[in-house]
Amino acid sequence: MSVKFGKHQPEDNMSKKHNGDNPSRRRFLQKTLSLIPLSVVGGSIAPVNTLAAETNTKAAGVSEHYVPSFFNNEEWRFILAATDRLIPADNNGPGAVSEGVPVFIDKQMELPYGHGQLWYMQAPFANAAPELGYQSNLVPRETYRRGIKAINDHCQQQFHQVFADLGHEQQEEILHQLETGKLTFEAVPGKLFFEQLLDNAKEGYLADPMHGGNQTLASWKLIGFPGARADYQQVMDNPNKAYPLGPVSISGKRSV
Repeated sequence: MSVKFGKHQPEDNMSKKHNGDNPSRRRFLQKTLSLIPLSVVGGSIAPVNTLAAETNTKAAGVSEHYVPSFFNNEEWRFILAATDRLIPADNNGPGAVSEGVPVFIDKQMELPYGHGQLWYMQAPFANAAPELGYQSNLVPRETYRRGIKAINDHCQQQFHQVFADLGHEQQEEILHQLETGKLTFEAVPGKLFFEQLLDNAKEGYLADPMHGGNQTLASWKLIGFPGARADYQQVMDNPNKAYPLGPVSISGKRSV
């Protein structure tokens, strides 16, 4: 059976955590940067309501006045909670929520990407090796809508609470089960949903702030990426030396 070439499938990271291999945030981000299209690091996007205050994480990156343009209330609470577990704040820097990653994901769902208009979406839809690209008949918007509902229904049955109301350990266990394929659903494969979520979380964390995420340029500063600076050509002649200046976004925003 023939297969399609298209959207890149991300490499996941939750299993490494559960196996005791906990690479540094810097190594994780450096490896991830090579997986993200340049158009995401430098190009377009767009509007968390008071539900943000109901989650376990409050952060400047997701304003309480932001109203999601795609996700409904329960879906938004899930996105806030799940991205906080995928990229939590630690001693190396802020996490996904404080950097605006949920906003990035929400805005992407209203762009051609969210509608699956950037890659081939015609039959046949077959199981295939990751390097052959995206094979599902679900576009990102459908993957999120079906996946979040299925996960919340599962959590209600098992714990009598939706995902966002669970403790951190329970949330991480659910994500791990999705990653490994142990938890899956008829409406959407659990592993496909996890890959979609992790892929978008990493993209939002490393993208230019104009897309909604990486609001303080923390990830760029962490990995030593200068951003949109045009004055570091001479530094390339001196490899293995740290660039002395902080990153700058396309709009001119600078790290603090």
